[in-house]
Amino acid sequence: MAREFQRGHKAKISDLTPGTDLYVGVQIAGQGLTFDISCFGLDANEQLSDDRYFIFFNQPKSPEESIQLLGAQAGDTESFRVTLDRIPANIHKLSFTATVDGAGQMSQIGPGYIRIVAGGEEVVRYAFNGSEFTTERAVMLGDFYLKDVWRFAAVGQGFDGGLEALLKNFGGEVAEEEPAAPQPQAAAPSFAPPAQAAAPAPAPSFGAPTAPQAPQPAPSFGAPPAPVPAPAPTPQQQMHAAPTMAAPLAPQGGMVPPPAPAPAPYGQQPQPQFGQIPGQVPPAAPYGQQAPAPFGQQPPGMQPPGMPQGVPQGVPQAGAGLQAALQPYKEAPTGQRWTPQNQQLMRVDLTMGGTPVLARQGSMVMYQGKVDFSYKGAGFAGRMVGNATGQEMQLMRCTGRGQVFLAEDGSHLHAIELQGDGICVSAENVLAFDESLQHEVRRIEGHGIPGGALFTMQFQGTGTVIVKTHGVPVVLPVTPTTFADCNAVVAWSAASQVIISSQVRLRRNAYPGHSGETVNLQFRGAPGNFIVVQPYEV
Repeated sequence: MAREFQRGHKAKISDLTPGTDLYVGVQIAGQGLTFDISCFGLDANEQLSDDRYFIFFNQPKSPEESIQLLGAQAGDTESFRVTLDRIPANIHKLSFTATVDGAGQMSQIGPGYIRIVAGGEEVVRYAFNGSEFTTERAVMLGDFYLKDVWRFAAVGQGFDGGLEALLKNFGGEVAEEEPAAPQPQAAAPSFAPPAQAAAPAPAPSFGAPTAPQAPQPAPSFGAPPAPVPAPAPTPQQQMHAAPTMAAPLAPQGGMVPPPAPAPAPYGQQPQPQFGQIPGQVPPAAPYGQQAPAPFGQQPPGMQPPGMPQGVPQGVPQAGAGLQAALQPYKEAPTGQRWTPQNQQLMRVDLTMGGTPVLARQGSMVMYQGKVDFSYKGAGFAGRMVGNATGQEMQLMRCTGRGQVFLAEDGSHLHAIELQGDGICVSAENVLAFDESLQHEVRRIEGHGIPGGALFTMQFQGTGTVIVKTHGVPVVLPVTPTTFADCNAVVAWSAASQVIISSQVRLRRNAYPGHSGETVNLQFRGAPGNFIVVQPYEV
């Protein structure tokens, strides 16, 4: 039975099917509209660094044939064959897209879908219609992406600028007018329905599963050439083979490297200011010499040869060295709704998923795009949390089309993805979560707990919760003898039973052998339940 996905849903391919030779079908139509349906093979930076992996009507397959354009069949407007275990190591994502060819907008389309078929059986479908879009002329429908293992995500993200905006998003540009009527039928290779079961992972949906035949399976299932590591971009890198493409725009890093830096005067090395190796102490300036200039500036009288005096401060003088220094702090690749930038900073892309985000007020450090922030009342239960624990559970509701970066007090941040299951999180440790999740504030009362009670939030449904911790947490199984200090506990499985175990003393160390803890929480539950604790004490 096929799983029905909504925008923003994702799952491991291995959870959907054990097969790796997959059929991907796209159905999209609108009165008077013509569509170009393509697949972009992207690198680890989500850029089209190798134009041979732009699969469209004019280039119907990748070099090793791990991605093939099959044409319209089985009720699909366009279809692809994807063999995951043959995709080269330098390809980390396959993005399936649809673009309006000519006049029109995506709001004019009727009901459509992108689906995955394995072994002749549909395993997942993401359905969409024109009401989900407005003025977009190109959309990313779904992605196969590599994160430890191959996964699938329903995207549904659009671009008003059509094909040009889509290509720029992937690091390319339109060099000339796109040909007027694409003919997907001519691009489809002659892949007839198989007549006998082929290989351990049969090509799904290539005709009836009971009567396969393989007039041309040999090229698709032959041993692929050894994966070639992605070469570093060079100015002489090959341009797109297709006449309408020219990519990438710039080398990795997003800008053309400036001229090589000139040597520092008097034979001295420039002192690093930003991008230093953590823990490394910069050497002091030699006696009688000026201290290093602030980041992005040159000290007076120390400009490189040929650089006139009076160059505005903040302009990079040594682009190559500056780019190398900033490289470790570069923004993490986009493409997911929630993306950790480092251990203490999380970014959420509101254009993906289509649902608002609720975040702790004051946790926004920056945002990009059109984002609206509004106060979200926590109700009577939320006010109880604030009054009793000192943690004001005042939430802000983030909506719009843009990216929001969240952090708080340098805490470690962890994204917990729920797919129909539940989890309890200490209210003090909740930073943000998808509004689509059902959430409820609960109170655990006990003598000796600071404030008289421990407040938790129980989450249920499909979405993501961002949990903050002091340091790196540890996940332990629940046993009949599992106890945790109320200040150290972060979260636990929703099915676990929590019991207060109080040990009130006049002094914490009044009795030899006493742990010094006044209140413990005892956890009970069937095998499979867990508890998360942090290395922290109040």
